[in-house]
Amino acid sequence: MTDPSREPLHALSATALAQGLRAGAFTAEAVAQSCLARIAAREPEVQAWAFLDPGLVLAQARGADRRRAAGLPLGALHGIPVGIKDIIDTADMPTEHGTVLHAGRRPAADAVIVGRLRNAGAIIVGKTVTTELATYAPGKTRNPHDPAHTPGGSSSGSAAAVAAGMVPLALGTQTNGSVIRPASYCGVYGFKPSYGLIPRSGVLKQSRALDQIGVFAQTVEDAALLAGQLIGADPGDPDALSAAPWSLPDAAAQASPPRFAFIRTPPWGRMDPDAQAAVEGLVSGLAGCAEEVVLPDPASTAWDSHRTVMEANIAANYAAEWARGHDQLSPSLRAQIERGRATAPAAYQQALARMPVVTAALAGIFADYDAILTPSTLGTAPCGLGSTGDPAFCTLWTFCGMPAINVPLLRGANGLPLGVQLVGPRMGDVRLLHAARWLAQFERIP
Repeated sequence: MTDPSREPLHALSATALAQGLRAGAFTAEAVAQSCLARIAAREPEVQAWAFLDPGLVLAQARGADRRRAAGLPLGALHGIPVGIKDIIDTADMPTEHGTVLHAGRRPAADAVIVGRLRNAGAIIVGKTVTTELATYAPGKTRNPHDPAHTPGGSSSGSAAAVAAGMVPLALGTQTNGSVIRPASYCGVYGFKPSYGLIPRSGVLKQSRALDQIGVFAQTVEDAALLAGQLIGADPGDPDALSAAPWSLPDAAAQASPPRFAFIRTPPWGRMDPDAQAAVEGLVSGLAGCAEEVVLPDPASTAWDSHRTVMEANIAANYAAEWARGHDQLSPSLRAQIERGRATAPAAYQQALARMPVVTAALAGIFADYDAILTPSTLGTAPCGLGSTGDPAFCTLWTFCGMPAINVPLLRGANGLPLGVQLVGPRMGDVRLLHAARWLAQFERIP
């Protein structure tokens, strides 16, 4: 077992950092310095950051140390560095949404979730790279395991920064597969809670029906710790829940053996053969805890319905960008907007109406199983930086607003990370985290 006292501070988990900071084993400034040194070492290759001001980072850390020295109450994230995806507003840093059309944009206020991080004592390190307006056109970030490969998207910088040890925690968003996919490619935990648990005020709006906040971390416990500081009511987000029905930081405390429903879903046939073999090998090793389940028929429509809803919403929400500078948008985004503009209102409403139907069809699975086990991606991170990969294994669960987590258990034939995705029932996040924590210990299970 790793001895935390011998590890560099940037390599410690958020949970270990929280314990050490509270106990006075080290200072917030020392943690910040360690993370900044790691960034300096890895950033030229990985390029995870859209904005970084070391002086601002150290000023926050010194303020956290003064607070502890004064004996003031400390938040759950006291002194812990966090990266923020560059579509989430920060009052003291630019938020440029990954597009030249928003270059130099300076928000007047923090997003609600950034305010909650600050209230919890977190150190906001900087803004991580996003793809263009959180869609498909890649940014500059490279995969930390092999810079010739994509880190995934759209939360490219957040996943890469955690994977490279630059920060222990980071925020992302998911409208299709933008948390789970980069987490799989970069080999970290990516957790997207149930729709509505984390408010979106101050976050770039792509699709009200589909936009969800997620987190990146080194462990299940860390993901639970971060997400637990973000949930709660928000008058500015009409879909945010009025209250959280449970405490996420406690959710990973148990580890009783769960039961998994292994579902291949339609994209299975497009998987890389080595990825198929790796997932099937894992399922075989889980004998007695996992069995194959057929996807309910109503769910087969989700991929087409999701695309209809997402592209119609993109066309509406990015109308100003289209009018001001459509020639400065990527070909892929222009195509999405054009398809969205051509979507008939009746087709959009029909697609939207499929959400509760598909969700209800999937709900019955959880009477017998704790979580659905399915691939996170079609394979390891594709070679090349022209694409962020295919989100097909994430689409169904995002469409239904179900909680999902990438567990970085496997490797492809090329040695790159390959994640396993666990999915829970809507509002079954605690149950899902229990299952994820158990699966994360799989290599030590007799």
